[in-house]
Amino acid sequence: MQEFKELRSDENDPLFDKTNMLKKEFPSDFRQIRYFTLLIVQSAPTEIKELNLLEQQISEVIKNAVKHGNHCDINKKVTVWYSFSPTHAHIIVQDEGEGFKDLDKWNDFNRKRLECLHNNDFMQLADYVSFKTKESDSQDGGNALFAALEYWNGGFVYNGKKNAVAMLKKFQQKFRTAHDGE
Repeated sequence: MQEFKELRSDENDPLFDKTNMLKKEFPSDFRQIRYFTLLIVQSAPTEIKELNLLEQQISEVIKNAVKHGNHCDINKKVTVWYSFSPTHAHIIVQDEGEGFKDLDKWNDFNRKRLECLHNNDFMQLADYVSFKTKESDSQDGGNALFAALEYWNGGFVYNGKKNAVAMLKKFQQKFRTAHDGE
């Protein structure tokens, strides 16, 4: 079986370097997540906005920080650092929560899920449709993390406390020819 991607925790990962990044702080207001996301994504160049996938991915990470990290406590902040160029999107999202304590359990769950997919064991796969913890509600399932590992091709890593995640998306440079403007 091919090697699979997993969630990591590394306080010293270069993705946590905030040099030259913009910063925004938001209250943990679940109703305003889309607005907060749009404030960030508006500074991205049009070349990388790719059919709202970038916006969706950033929104999911902010949603996780508000809901799971800060438990929708309006007095707790979510801080987002971000940097965009035609070739990358670099985001760091930090909440004031206790951190993602079940990271290793999630990796184990995902490993088993991927093994079922690889082996075409769809009966067993039914046991790995959504990741739940004691704190999970009916809307939770870990699906945003499955997608994040695929989308953030330059890395997706938590800090040591696991209450911040840094991610990088690398984009193919779109070369312009002399005929593009004609």
